Order: sequence, then C-alpha cells, then structure tokens
Amino acid sequence: MRIVVSGTHASGKTTLIDDLLAVHGDYERWGDPFEFVDDALDEPDASTFFEQLVSSARRLAAADATGHPIIAERGPIDFLAYLAALVELRRGGRSEALLDRGFGIGATAMRHVDLLVVLPLAHRDAIRIGDDEDPELREAMNDALLELCDDPDLVGEGTRVIEVSGDRAARVAAVEAALAEYG
Repeated sequence: MRIVVSGTHASGKTTLIDDLLAVHGDYERWGDPFEFVDDALDEPDASTFFEQLVSSARRLAAADATGHPIIAERGPIDFLAYLAALVELRRGGRSEALLDRGFGIGATAMRHVDLLVVLPLAHRDAIRIGDDEDPELREAMNDALLELCDDPDLVGEGTRVIEVSGDRAARVAAVEAALAEYG
C-alpha cells in the first residue's frame, strides 16, 4: 500500500502522518521531499518545486520494487499544484514550462499511488501562519491541488482520492475507513 498525504503548507500533513503511524507502525514514513533540496535556498521557486516533483516521482517508482507499505508526505501532485499556483500568481519565471513538463512525470508517478489523502484548507483559519509562510501561495496551491485531484489524466483509475477534514480523530477515521476498503 502506497499512501500519499497531500496539502498545502501548514495544512496538517505531518500531524496526520504521525497519527497514522501510531496505528500502522509497519509503514515506512517518507518525509517531505523539500528536506532533500539545497538548504541555501531561502524561498522555493519553480525549479525547486520541479526538482521536488522529479524526486517524489522517482521515489514512488522505486517503491514498487520494495513492496513495503509507505506513507509519503507530499507527492508529485503537490509540486504540480505549487507550479500551477506560481503560474496563477504570475511568479517564478519558468513556472508554466515546468508545469507542462512536469505533468507527464506526475501522471506516470501517480500510477504508483494507491491512496491519495488530500487535506484541503476547509477551515482556512484553523492553522494560523505568518506572512513569512506566504499565505497567498498557500491559498493558490490549495486551490490548484483540489483542481488537479479531479483531473483523470493526472490521477488515474488506480488511485483512490479522499479529502479529509475535521479534527485529528476525524481525519484518522476517514483514512482508516478508506484503508478498510482495501482489506
């Protein structure tokens, strides 16, 4: 089972993954691909998001060989959403070209995802962030992610998509219900 937990920054991904791993200790945790990006970068840009998309895609393809169950914080769809957000906000220089190039990579990689858990900003004030967290990018990424999740060319038939919201217990219960359907 390969689970990807997706959402914009400060949407509760890490907390949900922590809660799921408390129940499913046999799953391997994959951290946010941003951890593997050059620490010298102050602010992510289009090339940074594209690099993370490619890294995420490679990890998912390699997961097929191991067969171990994984829970990944973010997947290719997240970084496509960030690229789309940069295009929407008219930021990032090469954003549009990298978005176009990344779509095929993302679509291929998403075939390796069994369950995509999306954390929409349903309660946009639930998690407070500062201006240094770029609230405009956060909102635009959230909107782009929700739109991409509905794209059958990106998220094919083999990937189940669920949106979860509510408190911690409600989020875990929603994922547990989806996992129960896999048997």
